Amino acid sequence: MLTTQQIRAKFLSYFAEQQHQTVKSSSLIPGNDPTLLFVNAGMVQFKDVFLGAEKRAYTRAASSQRCVRAGGKHNDLDQVGYTARHHTFFEMLGNFSFGDYFKREAIQFAWDFLIKELGLPKEKLWVTVFEEDDEAEQIWRDEIGFPAEKISRIGAKDNFWQMGDTGPCGPCTEIFYDHGEDIAGGPPGTPEEDGDRFIEIWNLVFMQYDKQADGSLLPLPSPCVDTGMGLERIASIMQGKHNNYDIDLFQHLIKKAASLTGTKDLQDPSLKVIADHIRTCAFLIADGVLPSNEGRGYVLRRIIRRAARHGHKLGAQGVFFADMLGALVDVMGEDYPELVAHQSTIAKALKQEELKFAETLEVGMQEYQKATGKLPKGEQIPGELAFKLYDTFGFPLDLTQDVAREDGRVVDVAAFDASMAAQKDRSRSNKQFAQANQISADVVQSLEPTRFLGYDRCATEARVVMILLDGQPVAHMEAGQTGHLILDQTPFYAESGGQVGDQGVISRGGFKARVTDTQKAAGQFHLHAVTIEQGAVNVKQTVDAEIDRVYRQKVILNHSATHLLHKVLRDELGEHVQQKGSLVNAEKLRFDFSHNQPIGQQTLAAIEAQVNAVIRANHQAKDQLMSYDQAIASGAMALFGEKYGDEVRVMDFGGYSIELCGGTHVHATGDIGLFKITQETSVASGIRRIEAVTGEAAYQLISQQEALLQRLSVLMNTPVDQIESNTLALIEQNKAAQKQLEEYNKAQASASVGDVFNDVKEVDGIHYLTRVFDDTDVTVLRDSIDGFKSKYESGVVVFGNIVEEKAQVLVGVTKKLTKTVKAGDVIKDILSQVNGRGGGRPDFAQGGGSATMTQLEQVISQVLTDLERNISN
Repeated sequence: MLTTQQIRAKFLSYFAEQQHQTVKSSSLIPGNDPTLLFVNAGMVQFKDVFLGAEKRAYTRAASSQRCVRAGGKHNDLDQVGYTARHHTFFEMLGNFSFGDYFKREAIQFAWDFLIKELGLPKEKLWVTVFEEDDEAEQIWRDEIGFPAEKISRIGAKDNFWQMGDTGPCGPCTEIFYDHGEDIAGGPPGTPEEDGDRFIEIWNLVFMQYDKQADGSLLPLPSPCVDTGMGLERIASIMQGKHNNYDIDLFQHLIKKAASLTGTKDLQDPSLKVIADHIRTCAFLIADGVLPSNEGRGYVLRRIIRRAARHGHKLGAQGVFFADMLGALVDVMGEDYPELVAHQSTIAKALKQEELKFAETLEVGMQEYQKATGKLPKGEQIPGELAFKLYDTFGFPLDLTQDVAREDGRVVDVAAFDASMAAQKDRSRSNKQFAQANQISADVVQSLEPTRFLGYDRCATEARVVMILLDGQPVAHMEAGQTGHLILDQTPFYAESGGQVGDQGVISRGGFKARVTDTQKAAGQFHLHAVTIEQGAVNVKQTVDAEIDRVYRQKVILNHSATHLLHKVLRDELGEHVQQKGSLVNAEKLRFDFSHNQPIGQQTLAAIEAQVNAVIRANHQAKDQLMSYDQAIASGAMALFGEKYGDEVRVMDFGGYSIELCGGTHVHATGDIGLFKITQETSVASGIRRIEAVTGEAAYQLISQQEALLQRLSVLMNTPVDQIESNTLALIEQNKAAQKQLEEYNKAQASASVGDVFNDVKEVDGIHYLTRVFDDTDVTVLRDSIDGFKSKYESGVVVFGNIVEEKAQVLVGVTKKLTKTVKAGDVIKDILSQVNGRGGGRPDFAQGGGSATMTQLEQVISQVLTDLERNISN
């Protein structure tokens, strides 16, 4: 029996023999792709290649790509654990052709691998083709020799593949496996196809088109092939199983989950949920995602909490989910070393989130049980309740649906959505990942990638190859218009890796355009955002492109300082520090990184001092192009969220800081001049942010702070070096004076109520005392009530107090009388007449409302009179 690991290796080995470049799995975070929340298919990392916007050194590739479908359009979360083949995390085996082979070879490769390499029986297979694809059917029938009666023609819904609403797409042919007559269901394309007898194992997509936002299909530069075969599905077939969760990899995880929860039934759906979710969570965290309240972090939070809820349902005590990590590393760590490298970081993040959720889980479940206990059996869960569980207790909707399913109920999702619409959507994931800076395939085909000269030049002559007005190509643009210019070559850096795009001027003769920003489209083309100030510009016109040198210099000082800061943070805080985002512009640098606690002032000062020490060391900067694998082997650090090609640029500052980076930098660290941290804050759970300034801006900041100290020195009439000690002395003096004032006010207040007991009256052995005061310390009033209750065995005391035109009411009842009179009842009677609210214990209550002194005296008097009468009767 082949293990899952062996099948993965056999697939990659077979296609390597067929001259395919083995490409390792990309991060689950799509690099520079705003259209996707997570990588959800094997072709995602090759998207720009299919579009013709990126060139690789190879035209054939094979990979085993990590994928997540748990957010946005591709979301299988609510089905995981309850079906045989749904996962939030899965591996997609795929082979790809970039304008090399097409349908004939792709079908032959698939057939040979399944039949010759894996040894699947031919009679167990069934094939589908797109209903309009005569060529694919002919290849299967006449060249492969596959029986015509076992080829189904299927419509676009199932046999025309597309990654998203836009992008590469095309017809496909699918290969199904027949699990046998003892399982319900019929062949694909028949009325009985919904059964589980025939299971799709491989989808061969023939990329021919680029789907536009309006639904139109534009031909790709050259036909390509994208195939996908789920590793878990093919493993279940090779291991004689019908359920993916019965394969070796999942059984190892399920047994670990059963051990942690004390569960005997290995088919319990909750064990499958836990086994699936540990893979998703561990790999997302390894790729730099941490639990948060928005975007990818919110999806991760949902999955961790869902796993935690299922674990506690099975009887797990305390934190358990993070303990699944070791079992995962056992079965996947060899092929995915990032799990091993980041194991401690992953475990820490899982534990923190599970502990946070544990604080609300029990209370939330009690709220659910209390609310549903009043509903008839089987009645749907009100959307308002689901939203309350989400908003108050952190229960995502799918978790509530999960619990409801176990109760035989459904959630009123429409009502939930209505409640959600009334406040800010915390995830905002769909908004966050809107498509931006994309160029359609027909435009891409007509262009060569922009040659970037900005590492060595600040100005160059260039040719205008395209003008975009409102996103559409035009031949001409004139003064007053705003649009984008694409040049054949440029010194303008396009925004990437946190560094903002360059600004400057594009001109020639009577034409002048102000460049306000530079962005990158389709990963290859520099879009110069311009406003035409003088003259006009035409396509194919020769122009002079020159960046704003002062602006660029300020940016590169901050960018190079960011590299140094990253290294110092790892040295000072630990290797767990990873970049989680950055912004480098002309004003400042902003660096987000993984760290689970605030940084103390002393440590922050040490970090700042070390960065400046490295600056003074004046390390020479050196950049070098090499393969990605060579760069990593040399010790270079790859950054979170970045997409890297086969050849990468390594930025080396004297061997001290070595990172993969395509940005612009100083020639030596001494060019930075000065580094000054301006603030350190938290931006999300487990993520800190440092903001800083460099060069002239740092000098100006220090000068301003020094000027402030000089002004304080004059105001305080003290030397600068004594400002701190004198300020502390003033603070202590102020505290002492404040305390004396409070004691004086309290003494005055005590004197004002000192004779209050002279007003006590007795009726039938019960003592009553009422008075309304004017702006008296409430502490004194409480003390007087305590004195009354200690002096009299049975009695009621009511004090009113007018403070800044607001009424305060305090009620005390002696312990012996609380069986007859409750302080809370008395105060409610009073406050109901002065538009107030309050409450408390049976022997003491307090509240406030709106009334004048006269009004409050009348209300209290009437309530006490009624109370005396009721007790006497």
